[in-house]
Amino acid sequence: MAATLLPTLSPPVSRAAALLLLRRAPPLPFSLPAPLLRRLLSSTPSPPVRSPAFRFLATMPSAAAAAGGSRAMPDRADLLMLGIETSCDDTAAAVVRGDGVILSQVVSSQVVQKALNDANVSESDLCAVAVTVGPGLSLCLRVGVHKARKIAKEFRLPIVDDAIGEAYDKSARWLGLDIRKGGGPALEQLALEGDPKAIKFSVPMRQHKDCNFSYAGLKTQVRLAIESRNIPADHISISSATEEDRQLRANIAASFQRVAVLHLEERCQRAVEWALKMEPSIKYFVVSGGVASNQYVRTHLNHIADKNGLQLVCPPPSLCTDNGVMIAWTGIEHFIAGRFDDPPAFDEPDDMQVMQQINMVS
Repeated sequence: MAATLLPTLSPPVSRAAALLLLRRAPPLPFSLPAPLLRRLLSSTPSPPVRSPAFRFLATMPSAAAAAGGSRAMPDRADLLMLGIETSCDDTAAAVVRGDGVILSQVVSSQVVQKALNDANVSESDLCAVAVTVGPGLSLCLRVGVHKARKIAKEFRLPIVDDAIGEAYDKSARWLGLDIRKGGGPALEQLALEGDPKAIKFSVPMRQHKDCNFSYAGLKTQVRLAIESRNIPADHISISSATEEDRQLRANIAASFQRVAVLHLEERCQRAVEWALKMEPSIKYFVVSGGVASNQYVRTHLNHIADKNGLQLVCPPPSLCTDNGVMIAWTGIEHFIAGRFDDPPAFDEPDDMQVMQQINMVS
């Protein structure tokens, strides 16, 4: 979800990120009145956040750079981003314009070329390439990064990387759930059968008064809860579990979800407070990404929005699961802020940088 961009930043950068996430709502063309949507998308961009790890964007490298020239930064509405998502079993790609128009999105094999064809653009029309580097299945990630870097190298395009949390998926897998349609929906469904206070999981990072997230400790608590109760989830799926076993798993799922979302609520509340202090005119709270389709999450984050006089804006369900659109849109925001890598060198070995980038987040 959008709020998971905050873990990679520390205050005061987290505050600027919170402002960016809330001020730019909604990031995609949802069911808002067209005049309001156009006004939101054409608003003055937030000042880019400078970071020592990134070069500030002045001009955009392009094919012309090889000939000694450079191409000026395009207007937002003319910015084209190819997003590639390969973190799990499906492969997805999308072409998204800087003003939020989704030109194409596909989920299948040969997705990159199909996404370009459906958008009626070619690689040379792109401004940058964004790709998932983790978390996810390492082989799937490697394929996506390899393709993204190949396109970036051949057409001299900047490359953006993004990473999101996996606590729901990993917990669902440990509980022996059917995750073919996603671990989040499977865990949410099982949690409806459980007692959310049955297991006393501790809320992560309460001693840190910032906007950063971490689910590593909570995932460890879930794993230990499964092991200590001798739940055979590694070789007996939920569909074959006894009634007692299923109830234990449901209690763990419900308890995990309660604490995971409570952690999210606390961090988002702090981000909202900081953002409103900097810009009281903020009206929207945007939640996007896989977990945004979770009704439990939406309900609790809507409480945060209501409490602060904001409107919660979420994507339609088709854009909540893994898809190239969310990668491309995140890539657009990073690209405009100047956070991207230069095009790969022509003489760079194909696999070397791919594994380096994946290992950075593994």
